[in-house]
Amino acid sequence: MAPRPTGRSSGRRRPTPTSAEEFALSGPSRLPDPDFNAYRKDLADIALAGRVIASHYAEPLRRTIATDTVLRVAPLSEGQVLETVAAGEPFLMLDESLGWAWGYGGPNRRVGYLRSEALAVQ
Repeated sequence: MAPRPTGRSSGRRRPTPTSAEEFALSGPSRLPDPDFNAYRKDLADIALAGRVIASHYAEPLRRTIATDTVLRVAPLSEGQVLETVAAGEPFLMLDESLGWAWGYGGPNRRVGYLRSEALAVQ
């Protein structure tokens, strides 16, 4: 009995993870400024959906600062202070966890963390 031919049934190349259908991503990414655009690996503002990769995207919730507070780089009481945010200023919140809210705040619309208790109850 003669051996059966093996191989692909089609003459087309199979796509690979880096070059599906002859398309490959290359070159450096031009990410938006993280000081003014809210994105992390796990979460990003829905407005950035075509520009950054994140596990999830969310529409910011509009909140108001209830008491003067500080916006920080990290969710830590000892974290570096970005700026002071006055009561009455808007805060666009994307995440709230363990007593910290993350989003855009202050007069310059900086991205950072502040204590959840500084936000007005909606």
